[in-house]
Amino acid sequence: MSLADSGPRQDCPVRGRPRSEAVERAIIDGVMKLIEDGVPLADLSIERIARTAGVGKATIYRRWSNKDDLFIDAVRSAEPEDPELPGTSMRDDLVVLLEVLRQRGLASRTSALLHNAHVQMKSNPKIWAAYQACVVAPRRRLGIEVLRRGQKNGELREDVDVELMNDIIVGPMLVRSVLRPDSELEEGLAERIVDTVLDGLRPVSS
Repeated sequence: MSLADSGPRQDCPVRGRPRSEAVERAIIDGVMKLIEDGVPLADLSIERIARTAGVGKATIYRRWSNKDDLFIDAVRSAEPEDPELPGTSMRDDLVVLLEVLRQRGLASRTSALLHNAHVQMKSNPKIWAAYQACVVAPRRRLGIEVLRRGQKNGELREDVDVELMNDIIVGPMLVRSVLRPDSELEEGLAERIVDTVLDGLRPVSS
């Protein structure tokens, strides 16, 4: 299962035109080049992006309705890809989801480009809200769905609040990634977090 299977994203743009991968890549690269050059989000016009990417403005507008949608897609393309879940167990799926979160934390630390893009998003409430709705919320829904399947499969107690459980699992990784930027995000951290939490929440054998 992937994020594409986790339900529609409310208030997120839906593109009606089949995309050319090469053209889209050129446009995305144009956005990232401008960010890398220090162009602030307020000055990131469609005209300027088109000129940098070597395409016409109409080519961009056929794919994105405005620069905010384009900026969000550009940031998402620079982050580690969303995972395909193995589906072998709730535990294995949670480890994969948390490992990708660890990789995103490392990317944000080591990539000045990605760090700058995230800072600019947070400075714009409209874009930050759209990023949360279109990117972060689907990832959260997928984690909750994994936990619900775990309850159905007998891997997780039925009385567990899955939304709270999801926050409990994701929280330690977010704390290390965001609130403690000097802390390590070492390999194996995802497994340690998941196993530590699940040890106390598995059904008791009769």
